[in-house]
Amino acid sequence: MRWQPLKTAAGICLALLVAVVPACSAQSVRPSVRAKKAAPKPEPTAQDVFEYIRGALLSMSPDDGINDNLDVKFNETTRTLTVTQPDGHCDQFMGSLDSNYVVWDVFDPSSTYQSRERLLRVTLVSVSDKTARTCYNKLNLADTTVPANRARLLFSLSKVQQVPGFQDKMTKALKKLIVLSGGAPPNTVF
Repeated sequence: MRWQPLKTAAGICLALLVAVVPACSAQSVRPSVRAKKAAPKPEPTAQDVFEYIRGALLSMSPDDGINDNLDVKFNETTRTLTVTQPDGHCDQFMGSLDSNYVVWDVFDPSSTYQSRERLLRVTLVSVSDKTARTCYNKLNLADTTVPANRARLLFSLSKVQQVPGFQDKMTKALKKLIVLSGGAPPNTVF
């Protein structure tokens, strides 16, 4: 009779081992079953960033017959952004620009005789001793009256106001395209 309590204790231990060992081994399997972290998204290419900028320039173009963005192209070889408007086109040399100077302002193209919609204009400054843009008239003759040390892009102010965070997103895209095109990268002076 002495052995009866020992047999009962041994039975309980055996039952616990049968229940606990599979549970422990199942826990050791779980970490290896976990989903792996997703690979980081690849960095956008110059062409990817250009497509974003192109879409904004065309969809948020002024519709005044003078400042309209009719077509936007990007030459990956020369890193030139070409914006065609009714009076000609301008070649913006993205590799000549300084990403530290992206300035936004509201521009009123109205004249004494005709009122026009106000525009949102972004001005990009060139690196010292480099040409930011060259503009051509309808006859493809260079317009020497346009300052060559800065590039400008125009958007409809009323259309842009309907898109939250537009200026911040466009500023990031322009800076990214400048850097990917070989322009001056952002730096902190102060």
